[in-house]
Parts: sequence; structure tokens; C-alpha cells
Amino acid sequence: MQTSPRTGARSVALAFLIVVCGAAAAHAPTSLQQAFKGDFVVGAAMNEAEITGQDQRADALLAAQFNSISPENVLKWERIHPQPGQYNFDLADKYVAFGQKHHMFIVGHNLVWHNQVPAWVFHDDKGNLLDRDALLARMKDHISTVVGRYKGKIQSWDVVNEALNEDGTLRQSLWYKIIGPDYIEKAFQFAHEADPQAQLFYNDYSLENEPKRSGAIALVRKLQADGIPITGVGIQGHDHMDWPTVEQEDATISAFAALGIKVAITELDMDVLPSASSQRTADVSLKIAQNAALNPYVNGLPDSVQQQLAARYADLFRVYLKHRDTVERVTFWGVTDSNSWLNDWPVKGRTSYPLLFDRNGEPKPAYDAVLRVASGSPAH
Repeated sequence: MQTSPRTGARSVALAFLIVVCGAAAAHAPTSLQQAFKGDFVVGAAMNEAEITGQDQRADALLAAQFNSISPENVLKWERIHPQPGQYNFDLADKYVAFGQKHHMFIVGHNLVWHNQVPAWVFHDDKGNLLDRDALLARMKDHISTVVGRYKGKIQSWDVVNEALNEDGTLRQSLWYKIIGPDYIEKAFQFAHEADPQAQLFYNDYSLENEPKRSGAIALVRKLQADGIPITGVGIQGHDHMDWPTVEQEDATISAFAALGIKVAITELDMDVLPSASSQRTADVSLKIAQNAALNPYVNGLPDSVQQQLAARYADLFRVYLKHRDTVERVTFWGVTDSNSWLNDWPVKGRTSYPLLFDRNGEPKPAYDAVLRVASGSPAH
């Protein structure tokens, strides 16, 4: 049977379309790390079960989807340095080994914080508060030992964590009260001495709020004026469905970019549950009593909320991509919904849905929405 010219043309066009679509599918990103290659690394925080290999499903997701890791707890002072002269490196070593095995950008979190620090750090053997020189000596020993052990292996450190109040003033922690405001400078100085090649970040939450952001800007300027090495600021990104706005996120990244420093989104998650407090905070000390009204999605997240979550993540990732020259890293605080800290904070026992992978490790609509942002496709 003879084929008409028109039919032949249609066949050629169809064949061409199949080839083009097939090529596009072959190049479509299949992971977060692939989607944002050349823009920024995409990471997730690891808990102890993942570090020890007990959570193999999450470990497989980490290896397939991410090219950066942060530790939830194993590098915090109370875990790695619980007693004077006693360092516990076992879990931290396993954490670093996981990152090296999978050729990841490895983050150290954190060196100096007012939480999860043993009481002995600030007191002598009689229970009295140390003086400035004694506490500085303990700080230097800790930073030199921990950073020095992982020199050339951990590429970036959250040197000082959450040193600011909501109004932008310095938190009156024991670090501040005993040493003075320059404890921050000293921490950065000690970290740089221990590993001159490591990136050094100041890390905090709620920096999208103007008063706290202004305090962080003043802090960075002071460090820069004093010749203290600082690579950038970590915006934690413990976000809500209605905060921060896209405009706030954009303005915050722009403000730090104007200082000539980098930005990392360090602890990203999205609280879809009713707000338990009027405070826009990620203060781990906040505790709210259980209330059924604050835990409405025990049996699953409604599709309408799934779509809202997807749109919300897409909006934020558009901002991150806009600032790809400043944003070096976007790290989710957890791998799947099942192991998010938001299941127990600030209300213990809630069923939360803040990440891109559900409790079974399956990608949610938000995951697909983020990939579409990377490819330049519409979010919906």
C-alpha cells in the first residue's frame, strides 16, 4: 500500500516527537542533587539510626537524592564531649564516613551553642562559674580537637548557633556572660586556626524577621571589620505555610549577599500543622501542651493541603534559584516525615508532614513541584 505524502509527513513528525520526548525524559532530573546541579548542593540532616545504618530506607534516599549531609546531634557538645577530657567520636566518625563514601559535601553542626552543652563546660570542679580565660581555654580545646580531627573532611562548620534574640540583640547566654560579646569572634578564630580551608557559618532561625536580620547583619559587619573569617550565614528555614513570605525570603538573602558573603538554607522544613504558639521561633526549649486541635492530620494529610505544601515549596525554591550565586546549599532538616523533629516539637506526639518524602519514603507532590522549579517548568 502506498503512503500518501501527508500521511508520511505525519509519521515523520510523530517519530521526531517521540525522539524529542524520549531525549527530554532521558535528561529529566531523577533526584534533587541532579536537578540543582550547578546551582547549589541539596542536603539532609542525618539522625543516629541513619548514621549507624539501622534506617536503610532513609540511607538509600540520602545516597540517591542528596549530595550534602548535616548531623542532627552527633557533633553537638553534649554528645561528642560529655565530660572533661572525654571525647566520643564513634558516631561522628561514622557520619563523616557516610559522607565520604557517597562523595558528599559534609557539614559540621555545631561548635558553640547555648543548648545541649554539659554544665561542666561553664563550671569548675567546685561548681563555680569559670572566669573568661578558663572558658576561652575550654572553647579553644573543644574547637581545636573537633575541627582538627575532621580537617579536610568536614567542609563547612556552623561555628556559632543561635546567638541572637528576636530583637537582634545578643542572647545573654553563659558564653556571653562569662566571656563577653567577643566569644563569637573567638569561636570563629579558633575554628579557622583548626582548619583554614573550612567554610565558617553563623547559623540562626527567624532571620527573615527584620529586627533579627538587622542584628545578624551587624554581627557579620563586626566580624568583617575585625578581620575575622566568616564565609556566610545559615538561614535555618524552619518555615510555616504563611511565613516567611516570598518577599521576606528574597529580602533576607539579598541583605546577606550585599555583605559579600554566602548563604546556606540549613534546616529546611515546612510546618503544615496549626501554629501552637504565636512566636515565629525554632527555640528547642519551647514546650506546648498536647491538644487534639493542634494535631488534625493523624490519619494522613488531605490532598488539598498536599497541594498547598507543594506550591509553598515551589515558591521558596524559586527564590533560592534566583539567588543561586549566593545560596551555596539547601539542607532539609530530616529525610522523611517520620523522622522530623516537628513530630515532637513544640507539641510532643504530633503527626507532622514537613518534608518532601512521606513516612514510607515515597516522594510527595512537593517533591515533584521542587523538581519542576529546577527544570523551569510551571509548578502546577
